[in-house]
Amino acid sequence: MADPKGFMNTPREEWPRRPVEERVRDWNEVYVPGALLPIISKQADRCMDCGIPFCHDACPLGNLIPEWNDLVSREDWRAASDRLHATNNFPEFTGRLCPAPCEAGCVLAINQPAVTIKNVEVAIADRAWEEGFVPPRPPDRLTGRTVAVIGSGPTGLAAAQQLTRTGHTVVVFERADRIGGLLRYGIPAFKMEKRHLDRRLEQMRAEGTKFRTSTAVGRDIGAAELRARYDAVVIATGATAWRELDVPGRELDGVHQAMEYLPLADRVCEGDLEVSPLSAAGKHVVIVGGGDTGADCLGTAVREGAASVTQLDIYPLPEAERDEDAEPWPTYPKIYRLSAAHEEARDLRTAPAADADARLFAASTLRFTGDPDGHVRSLHLVEVDAQRRQVPGTGRTLPADLVLLALGFSGPDRADGLIDQLGLALDRRGLIARDADFATGVPGVYAAGDAARGQSLIVWAIAEGRAVAAAVDRHLMGAMRLPAPIGPYDRPMTA
Repeated sequence: MADPKGFMNTPREEWPRRPVEERVRDWNEVYVPGALLPIISKQADRCMDCGIPFCHDACPLGNLIPEWNDLVSREDWRAASDRLHATNNFPEFTGRLCPAPCEAGCVLAINQPAVTIKNVEVAIADRAWEEGFVPPRPPDRLTGRTVAVIGSGPTGLAAAQQLTRTGHTVVVFERADRIGGLLRYGIPAFKMEKRHLDRRLEQMRAEGTKFRTSTAVGRDIGAAELRARYDAVVIATGATAWRELDVPGRELDGVHQAMEYLPLADRVCEGDLEVSPLSAAGKHVVIVGGGDTGADCLGTAVREGAASVTQLDIYPLPEAERDEDAEPWPTYPKIYRLSAAHEEARDLRTAPAADADARLFAASTLRFTGDPDGHVRSLHLVEVDAQRRQVPGTGRTLPADLVLLALGFSGPDRADGLIDQLGLALDRRGLIARDADFATGVPGVYAAGDAARGQSLIVWAIAEGRAVAAAVDRHLMGAMRLPAPIGPYDRPMTA
C-alpha cells in the first residue's frame, strides 16, 4: 500500500473522453490519447490493499489487483505488467471492454467511489506494449501433442495461447475471413481499435499458434475428420444464435439483427467496404434491446449520421445508486450508467422523446408497420410494469426506417453442422453440455466460453479459455501444469 491515506486524499478521476462533437466524426477510441498516464499513479494510490480483497472474487480471472495497483503507484511498470499478465492474457481488451465487476466489488465502493481498476489495468497493458514488456513467449520444447481450437473470440484465443505456451501445437479455426470473433466483427472500433487485437495476434503467431480463417468446421471441414486429426479439440464458437422478436411486421425490409448490422460497420473500418449496405445515414433508427450490444448499435448509428436514434429497454429506469437490499455490495448492481454512446446520443439529442439519453425504459414492442413497398416505417410500443404487463393507455408510435434487434443470444449456432456431426449433447438451455473438467460426452472434445456457459462478459470468456486449456493440458499430459481460474459451474456473485 504505497499511500495509506490515498483513498481519503485523492478523489476518483477517470480517463477523460474526447468531446462528443469531435469523436462522433471518426471511429477512433473515445478517450483522450495520452490523458490517462498523468493521473493513473495517484488513482492507484487509492487502493487500500484490503486484507480480504473482494475485487479478486468479483473478477473471474482472479486478477491480482492490489498488487499491481501498488506497483503502478510506485511506477514499477514492468513488475505491474508481470503481475497483470499472470492472470489475464489480454488486459488491453478487458481494460477497454469489460464493465468492471471488480470495481463493484472494491471495498471502497461500500461508501465511496471505487478505485479506477479498469483504467489502471489498461494503463499497465498499454505501457507494457510501449516499453516492450510483453515479447512473444514460445515454448522451450514441443510436447508432440496437437490441439484444434474452433472459434477465435477471447475464449478461443486465451485457450490457444495457454496451450501453445505450454508446448502443444495449436491450430485455431475461424469461419470468418479474419481472426477475432466478436472482437473483430461485433465490437465497434470506437470501443477498441483493431490494432490492439492485431498486435496480440502477431504475438501469438510468433509464439507458434497457427490460424486458419474462412474455415467453418462442420461445413468446410468435417467435424469428425477434424477430431480424428488432433489429440484434442476445444469448441469455443460462442453463443451466436441470436434471439428473435416474434411480433407482426418482423418480416419487413429494414428490420435486422444487431449482428447483421455491426459487422458491416467494422468492415467499413477495415477497408472492405466504402459504405455499409445497412448504413443508418439519414434514417430514423430504433434499437430494440437495452444492453451493451444495443449501445454499440447506438454509437455506430450516430457515427453513420442517423436522422434519429432511439433505444428501447424493457426494464424500468434504474436508480442512480445500488439497492442495498436487492443487490448488496459486493455484487454487480443494475444502476443507471451512461456509456460513451449514450453520452453522445444525449448531447446530440438523437431521441427527443427518450426518458434519458437515447433510451425509452419499460418499453415493449408491439408491432412494426411498413409502406406499400414492404419497408418498415414505424414501430409501435407500449409501456410495461415491473412484471412486463402492458400499461393501458401508454401506446405510442416511433418513426423507424431501420430497426435493430439487440436481444442477446440463446446459444451456439448449429447451422454449420459442428454440434450434430460430433453428436454433442445440449443442456436444457440449448448450450453444449460438459462435465466438471469442461469435457463433452465425446472423448477428447472440450467446450468453453459462451457456447457452453451462455452469453457472458469478456472476463468470463478469457477465464473459460484459461480454465479449459488447463483441463486439456491435464488430459494430454497427465498432470496439472496450467492455472484454472474458474470451474464450468462457477457463476458471478449474486445476493
